[in-house]
Amino acid sequence: MTSVEEPVCAGGRMRDAARTRTEILDVATREFARAGYDGARVDEIAARTRTTKRMIYYYFGGKEQLFRAVLERAHRVLRDAERRLDVEHPDPVAAIRRLAELTFDHHERHPDLIRLLGAGHVQGAGRLAAAGELGRPGSPALGVIRRILAAGRESGVFRADVDAVDLYAMINAFCFARVAGRRAFGILFGRDLGDPRQRDHYRTMLGDMVIAYLTAEGSAVPGS
Repeated sequence: MTSVEEPVCAGGRMRDAARTRTEILDVATREFARAGYDGARVDEIAARTRTTKRMIYYYFGGKEQLFRAVLERAHRVLRDAERRLDVEHPDPVAAIRRLAELTFDHHERHPDLIRLLGAGHVQGAGRLAAAGELGRPGSPALGVIRRILAAGRESGVFRADVDAVDLYAMINAFCFARVAGRRAFGILFGRDLGDPRQRDHYRTMLGDMVIAYLTAEGSAVPGS
């Protein structure tokens, strides 16, 4: 690949380079979310930024490296949001409802990141999944869920056999489907899951579903 010299910009080269990288990542996130790894084009990303394809290669090295950087940033955003989910409430029912609502809000605020992290969009570059941020297992939110579950069991309001990972999957699956499945639901059922008039309905519905599951009688499962 032809080498490219980093441009010297008035007002601070490092600041301008950081701003350029951020702009490229923002546009690339939208393009990969829209078209997936295989469908996204670096030419299109360059056309939507104030830079060139050659400069994208300078900053990131190529399409795979750019996609890895986009995915790693998306995971950092998700993890940072989950670190702020530390719900402090004496009532475990109110606490778990609040956690579900905060998760709902985060997914709604970051639709491109949610679509990007969908299996269909990373399929073309699954070999990158073990790199960097993507290779770190677990979720900060699981610790919060475990504490809330323990408090609910101790107070006798939650069933004793709920697995924290299962509950995490339940909450995120609903939030994810509402964002990533919006177009499909519109085609199949004529219903817009992103209709702002129905937002409070779905937000409350998620909390109700979680509470109903936690307070229903159930049999033992492999647990956390």
